[in-house]
Amino acid sequence: MSLRRVMTAFVAMLAGLALAGAASLILLTTYLHRTTESMGGAVEGVRLAEALQVDLLTLYRLSDSLLLIPAGSPRAFETVEAGLRLHLTEARRNAGSPQEQELLDEAERTISGYLLARERVAHLPPEQAARELGPRLEAALTALDQLVSFNVNEARTIQAQADGWDQISNVVGICAAALLVLGGGALLWWLRRSVFRPLLDMSRAMRRFGAGRKRTRAPEVGPAELRDMARTFNEMANSLARQQDEQLTFLAGVAHDLRNPLSALKMSAALVTSGRPIPEERMQKTMALVRRQVARLDRMVGDLLDATRIEAGRFELSLEERDVRELAASVVELYLAGGSSHDLRLHLPEEPVLLSCDAMRVEQVLHNLVSNALKYSQGGSRVDVLVEREGEEAVLSVVDRGIGISNEELRTLFAPFRRTGRARDKAPGVGLGLSVARRIVEAHGGRVEVESRPGVGSTFRVRLPRARAAVQPVLPGDVTPSPADIVH
Repeated sequence: MSLRRVMTAFVAMLAGLALAGAASLILLTTYLHRTTESMGGAVEGVRLAEALQVDLLTLYRLSDSLLLIPAGSPRAFETVEAGLRLHLTEARRNAGSPQEQELLDEAERTISGYLLARERVAHLPPEQAARELGPRLEAALTALDQLVSFNVNEARTIQAQADGWDQISNVVGICAAALLVLGGGALLWWLRRSVFRPLLDMSRAMRRFGAGRKRTRAPEVGPAELRDMARTFNEMANSLARQQDEQLTFLAGVAHDLRNPLSALKMSAALVTSGRPIPEERMQKTMALVRRQVARLDRMVGDLLDATRIEAGRFELSLEERDVRELAASVVELYLAGGSSHDLRLHLPEEPVLLSCDAMRVEQVLHNLVSNALKYSQGGSRVDVLVEREGEEAVLSVVDRGIGISNEELRTLFAPFRRTGRARDKAPGVGLGLSVARRIVEAHGGRVEVESRPGVGSTFRVRLPRARAAVQPVLPGDVTPSPADIVH
């Protein structure tokens, strides 16, 4: 389960609840507003119907006491009748349903009938007029009572609906709150179990690892993000542990490789300073041994310094335009002059192969490759050094017929401080030469390719970008191999 997905789902749920709550609140507010308006209309209908009843009763009372009212009393009739007609107009304006409109029409018809009858019996005696007007007044009041009852019932219906929606909104609100609380509680429980606990375990693992317990690893549990973090930490811890093991192995190898030449130098020094006469031949052999051991020490120290500069980012090149044929010829001549027991051959093209390079570093690469080819092949076997042009690249190849390299060993061939098992048994070293050589080639914008078969031999191929300009370099005559050793 992904932490991002869980948090996204929870946020989406919160957003959904918030939107649903906002929409429900808007709808409920709108409904309550309309309910309030409907309730107000019903109450106003009751008030107007009762006002009409009061007006009718007032008119009836005035009609009943007409003989007792002074001459100016007809004005009171007009005032009450005007009020009655005004209330009828307001009631018609307030009617909000067809049923109420029908009841109001009936009430208005009976009230009009009463008013017309009142005009007809105005000249009759009061007792007779009262008998004529009584039934009509009763009919008008009954119609108004029906209008009042309708508005009261409508108000009760509206109130009941409002109460129902209020209960529904309460239930929805309680359910939403309960859902929110349950969801929040579930999220907190999940975070504690699946996020906080793995984080604390990872923190403890990091502290233990930092305290020196290098075998400590973080548990790869919890959400995908935490598993990735724990996996990254474990990979880093494994890499650091592997590097530490490699460093210890490297130090042990360096100590072992230094001990051999130092022991030889110590024995040679003891022999020279013993005070006993030493034959000339013995002295020459001893000094030759000293030179070889010093050369080994110098090479080991040089590889260490180069590796240190490369890792520290202080590796610089002094570029110049050179013919790679010169460099290959000088390297081969050096080994031929040293009396190599191998059949070392140099193959050069007729045309110049120009490079913009650090000549000393390119020679260092060739020295390393040729030296390895000689060390890891049988004496008298053939070793070829080839210089070729392929498109925009210069190709330097060293081909031997030695012990070869397996596919498994090829994967770590250029790793620093790594030496294959057969190479470690065949010749001493600290495992930095090929690593430094590859970094030098890559610093020139090139690459190193290897083809090898165990028991058959190896081919190391260095590809470097050729320079654009064309100059005619001159091969130095004092370092040119003999025709027997150079094949065009």
